[in-house]
Amino acid sequence: MLKSIIWISSSLKDLKEFPKKVQREFGYALYQAQMNKKHHRTNPLKGFDGVMEIVSDYDKDTYRGIYTYKLGVNIYVLHAFKKKSKKFIKTPKEEIEVIKQRLKRAKEIAEGK
Repeated sequence: MLKSIIWISSSLKDLKEFPKKVQREFGYALYQAQMNKKHHRTNPLKGFDGVMEIVSDYDKDTYRGIYTYKLGVNIYVLHAFKKKSKKFIKTPKEEIEVIKQRLKRAKEIAEGK
């Protein structure tokens, strides 16, 4: 049975603004997560337990999708963004703050609050 996907805040809207190729790659990666598998472009997000990062490169840009799979039976998509800085590999601090807030909201939803 596939896990359901819950989109937190603007994550779906943001993903729909990405190039179609990136959308397809993210869609397939999320489908793999629904089947308890790991897509080859998905890795754990450092500093978070059970939070994964999908990374897709397209036309000299990098796109990232963040989701968690450890909250009950659902996949919660927390964030989708285009990485702006080319200088650092690390996820920008402001994006980490968005992820923290949305993870908090996902936990509330999972707990029925």
